[in-house]
Amino acid sequence: MKRDYLNGTDYTVEQKKGMYHFNSDTELLGRFVIVKRNDTVLDIGCASGALLLYCAKHHPSSLCGIDLFDEVIESAGENLAYNGVEAELIKSRVQDFKGRKFSLIVCNPPYFNTKETSLINPNPYLAAARHETFLKPDELFASAQRLLADQGRFCIVHRASRIHELFETASAYGMRCTRMKIAYYAHGKTAVSAAMEFRISQERQMVIEPPAYMDDRNTFDERG
Repeated sequence: MKRDYLNGTDYTVEQKKGMYHFNSDTELLGRFVIVKRNDTVLDIGCASGALLLYCAKHHPSSLCGIDLFDEVIESAGENLAYNGVEAELIKSRVQDFKGRKFSLIVCNPPYFNTKETSLINPNPYLAAARHETFLKPDELFASAQRLLADQGRFCIVHRASRIHELFETASAYGMRCTRMKIAYYAHGKTAVSAAMEFRISQERQMVIEPPAYMDDRNTFDERG
């Protein structure tokens, strides 16, 4: 089975047919997240394990991933084991997850607010990864608030067109964006995605990092 490299790491990932495959947004978030040696990391919707591998590059204290399907958990476990990375993997909805608190939570959430159920992908793995029917923004932020340790960070990637909506949702749960990196397809194009770090705080100012361009992956690592 073909294995794909995670840009910016030495890791490779097997992406199984019919399951969610990592993409440029996964890479954007994976390279945006600041991981400390003493961090306890939770990946909400760990899919193939790509975000856990990006975090593993920085040798945190522990890694934990949750997902909805046994088959997805198995796939993530195989990828982590292949790369020599240890993580706790649990089948659970984040809304029901009763684990310990974490200093860093990462998530590449579903983007599509699909009100017409006939438009939801019939593939259950892709439906859960892409459609907010399975994880609404308010459920995501409520869960992050509940699972974050003191001074913890919650990092997500989302559509740039929904930044304002996400800020409003975060504020409703006592969180605010402290770092953001906006991604464009190329110079002169409109914004497509944004990686964001949220904290439970009303005091911190937001740092907007230099932009990322999909046609120049070196810009993914640039910081202000």
